[in-house]
Amino acid sequence: MDNFKKPDSSLWQGRKSNANLYLHEKVICVDTLKQETTKTFAILSYACDEGVKRNQGRVGAVTGPEAIVRQLAKMPNHLKKDTQLLDVGTVFCADNDMEQAQQTLANTVTTLLKNNTFPIVLGGGHDIAYGHYNGILNAVEKHKTIGIINFDAHFDLRANTNGNNSGTPFYQIAEDCKTNNIPFNYLCLGIRDDANDASLFKTAKELKVTVIKNEDFNLHQSIKILEQISAFIANVDVVYTTVDLDGFSSAYAAGVSAASPMGFSPDIALQCLQTIIESGKLISLDIAEMNPKYDLDNQTAKLAASLVHTLIHTI
Repeated sequence: MDNFKKPDSSLWQGRKSNANLYLHEKVICVDTLKQETTKTFAILSYACDEGVKRNQGRVGAVTGPEAIVRQLAKMPNHLKKDTQLLDVGTVFCADNDMEQAQQTLANTVTTLLKNNTFPIVLGGGHDIAYGHYNGILNAVEKHKTIGIINFDAHFDLRANTNGNNSGTPFYQIAEDCKTNNIPFNYLCLGIRDDANDASLFKTAKELKVTVIKNEDFNLHQSIKILEQISAFIANVDVVYTTVDLDGFSSAYAAGVSAASPMGFSPDIALQCLQTIIESGKLISLDIAEMNPKYDLDNQTAKLAASLVHTLIHTI
């Protein structure tokens, strides 16, 4: 594929123990995928911010995956010996062709899932979601319903009348679901009034999106939040989770394309992620909008890496 690069082992650096105490010592960089018989996680990078550019956002997320991997590499390894952690390479956007990058992403995700491997996709703009979702759709059995859980300040339900971008992926998915007569199950966590115009709230209502707004998305209301998440998951067969880092307050995540101090905190996000994992229905996850250009002391990259670290050690 012209828009796919082999994994770069030089990114996986850190303290040396010679006893697999750190993830850079645990990870295996692979050129070809095979059917896995043990628990396996695959890091797949999506180095593309063409969608952010089209959406008039701050570019720089193209180097986001690399920044996350560098921080993840240094973290301690508590995985069981027979659990595999793979780096399977990078999808990139060649000649501004975001749609082709999304197609390559979809094909790779499908292959991973069919090989009994859990994809962890690192971005990159939130246009990552359209490719990722289609990869899942092509991998699961036709009768199974997919639930999308999005940690985000934004609905990303903009109409794609003037083209696709980082703000249109869930609208595109909803339109595809309508065309194919399949349910559109979408839960948004952390939606802000100051980040979405009235037309987006209208679209969300028409599409029957389940919404927990940012002012209600905190530890004080965690019991109610977790009940809502559990109820959503109960009505679907599998769950795809996407974490847009711009949903977090810029106190924790300054390195994003659309930063705001008004976002949510990591503690409620981690509680929710725990509930999603415990459901047993989570089959794939991505992290979007990591923008190293605006990061402070790698804090946002470290936050993203910690989310991945939590995921692989909890499933």
